[in-house]
Amino acid sequence: MLGWSRLVPGSGQSGWIKAGVFALCLVPFGRLVYGAFANSLGANPIETITRSTGWWTLFLLTVTLAVTPLRKVSGAHWLLKLRRMLGLFAFFYACAHFITFIWFDHWFDVAAILKDVVKRPFVTIGFAAFLLLVPLALTSTDAMVRRLGRNWARLHRLVYAIAVLGVAHYWWLVKRDLTEPVIFATVVAGLLGLRLYWRSKGRPQER
Repeated sequence: MLGWSRLVPGSGQSGWIKAGVFALCLVPFGRLVYGAFANSLGANPIETITRSTGWWTLFLLTVTLAVTPLRKVSGAHWLLKLRRMLGLFAFFYACAHFITFIWFDHWFDVAAILKDVVKRPFVTIGFAAFLLLVPLALTSTDAMVRRLGRNWARLHRLVYAIAVLGVAHYWWLVKRDLTEPVIFATVVAGLLGLRLYWRSKGRPQER
């Protein structure tokens, strides 16, 4: 175990840590809102918003997946207190990404939206990833954890499939520089590989 296990924050410190992480997660959204009012989102504001919200969705989803491995390696069990919040922020940015797509890209034209979903593979994959995220967000409360019991953990393992779909969505969207999609793919593959390794060792399954 790393020395982090000794750095156990007290209740007051834990609250400040959560508040700090919460504020940091809101920064990208705040920058987009400011950019919209200041007219500083570039020549194509809709594309800027779409790409930014999509990137932060994938980033926060990846960070959420990294919490359990970090906790196991470091012994810092308090990190688990951040996982739900990070996951919900990933869903928040996914919603912003989806709303931008159906509103500003298509102005709620259902026929055009369905045409895009069917004919453009990266849109199909992104749409599927968003749909899978919805039940995870809806069952993130303590009450749903108690109600679902062991099925809660089984359901929330879908997050790995969602991350893979998110990486594929980003990979197919990017046409030139694949550096960032490759980095995301490598990290997600590594986290999934760790999970499979621990499973082969007979360790208890966790999300």
